[in-house]
Amino acid sequence: MPIASKLGSNRYLTVLRDAFMLSFPLTMFGSIIVVINNLPFFSKNTQGTLSQLFGNGQNATMSIMTVFVTFGIGYYLSKSYDVEAIFGGAISFASFLLLTPFTATTDKGVEVSGVLSLDRLGAKGMFVGMLAAFVAAEIYCRITKKGWQIKMPDGVPPAVAKSFAAMIPAIITLSVFLIVNAIMTGIFNTNLNDVIYEVIQKPLTGLGASLPATLIALFFVQLLWFFGLHGQIIVNSVMDPIWNTLMLDNLDAYKAGKHLPHIITKPFMETFTVGLGGSGMTLAVVLIMVFMLKSKQYRDIGRLALAPGIFNVNEPVIFGLPIVLNASIFIPWIITPLIVTSLNYAVMAMGLVPAPTGVSVPWTVPVFASGMLATNSIWGGVLQLVDVIIVGLLWFPFMKSLDKQAIMTAE
Repeated sequence: MPIASKLGSNRYLTVLRDAFMLSFPLTMFGSIIVVINNLPFFSKNTQGTLSQLFGNGQNATMSIMTVFVTFGIGYYLSKSYDVEAIFGGAISFASFLLLTPFTATTDKGVEVSGVLSLDRLGAKGMFVGMLAAFVAAEIYCRITKKGWQIKMPDGVPPAVAKSFAAMIPAIITLSVFLIVNAIMTGIFNTNLNDVIYEVIQKPLTGLGASLPATLIALFFVQLLWFFGLHGQIIVNSVMDPIWNTLMLDNLDAYKAGKHLPHIITKPFMETFTVGLGGSGMTLAVVLIMVFMLKSKQYRDIGRLALAPGIFNVNEPVIFGLPIVLNASIFIPWIITPLIVTSLNYAVMAMGLVPAPTGVSVPWTVPVFASGMLATNSIWGGVLQLVDVIIVGLLWFPFMKSLDKQAIMTAE
């Protein structure tokens, strides 16, 4: 518990989480546009027309997610140091751009200069963006804390005074990144963006896309929740950058009409784990309490938890059943998500149900609807209903045992 608490309160993981949440409303807007443009009952011509008319809704949001994340990291990290945050965000974003090639290759193999490729502002640039943003914000904050600033007289407007105060830290920070880019370009004839993508991002995303790594992450989510710690926040702060990058890869492939490269993505984790009633997939547990148990205690808890559970809010179950430190239900709490996730992965790997397209679905969307939206197929919703049944079957013997104990106690 002490280790988990420190991990959950770590400055950098907290900043990373908040930075991704900054981009959340924008990615949701982009996801809605993608869903509308690609509704399955539209013809290919209609989908093409809608993409031409409204495609910028996705290009200006989800496709350039790294822009918002880098700014958010600089902003929130500077804020955590009590340094002027808006300049930290701007400097971090500019530092990322200094490492990004302003060139793109056309479909015919012609290299065009003076342009930014969308993939470098999205999935491909995510890790270099995060690293650059953290380093830039650290340099900016440390220089500012040392007092290396131009201080203006008291009568100068605050906005002007803050701009001058940020000038020296900004120049030094940006110079560091400009020199790094010059070394990579001039000496090694490459760029840091591509190096990090090949050396760090590809292996990490490959690991994060695997079923074993996903099951390990889920195991710790469940274990931490059992001890009363928010496992979702703690584990996701580490895994979200990987899962979000995989999501953007799928979205790019989906837009291009290509095969989806990944099964494990952020939408997969949200829709087919949290989307089944909250952490631990507890919607089936609530339904069992309401309709199948006899003790007044559990029926009342189930009734109270049903409405929130439909929208995947399950704190009433976690702390009301309770699940926290309840050894009687430790086994189903731990193993059920692992079994159901393995099944979902296998079904999608066999092609029986489409993998999530990369569209971001709010975790509060009820079961069946969220599955359809995430996969752009009714079979995604059907799979969720099958999951709920499996969860219920795995939990029922344990809940029946608790019910008998409660009835005996009441008598």
